[in-house]
Amino acid sequence: MYKFRFSKYIGGGILVKNHTLEKANVANHIRAVLEAIGENPNREGLLDTPDRVAKMYDEVFAGVGIDPKTALTTTFDSEGYEGMVVVKDIDYYTFCEHHLIPFFGKAHIAYIPNERIVGLSKFARLVELVSKRPQVQERMTQQIAEAIHKVLDPKGVMVAIEGQHLCMCARGVKKTGTSTVTTVKKGVYLDDASLVREFERNMTIS
Repeated sequence: MYKFRFSKYIGGGILVKNHTLEKANVANHIRAVLEAIGENPNREGLLDTPDRVAKMYDEVFAGVGIDPKTALTTTFDSEGYEGMVVVKDIDYYTFCEHHLIPFFGKAHIAYIPNERIVGLSKFARLVELVSKRPQVQERMTQQIAEAIHKVLDPKGVMVAIEGQHLCMCARGVKKTGTSTVTTVKKGVYLDDASLVREFERNMTIS
């Protein structure tokens, strides 16, 4: 069994591991996969591939087991601010849990503070944290919205994610150029269409 247990985000947003991924175990399984597809894992081009993949997994799955809320631990008084806060075009790269191949795109976040706000960089760290694990876009969108909702208790939060999925482009239906958009709305965004339109307008401003 692989062990992907890591500590939470600490000051400055650095992800610190408290358990090392069992790279040798991962590498052995990758070597077995290469043999199963008819390749020779001992040839020059593949000789170090199992170790490279294990090292990559140590990076791209570093968020497994970490509560997304830990990216938002430091909050501040909103000082009466009642407007919308929009952080858009946050790049992400993650792995589809169905085929373990990448999907990637941009995340857009809006919220209306109640009493607490958070440093803007923490939203990028939140997106990074939830993307460093096997994912589906729908759950990723929900996890981001839930973390903001539970930590900040805002009047409302809305998250939209755009994604390009290589499992649609490189295999199966092989439809390149397709994009998937998922959204989650909470609080006032559920009932006020004008707020949704304002968020959508902000998303289109370059």
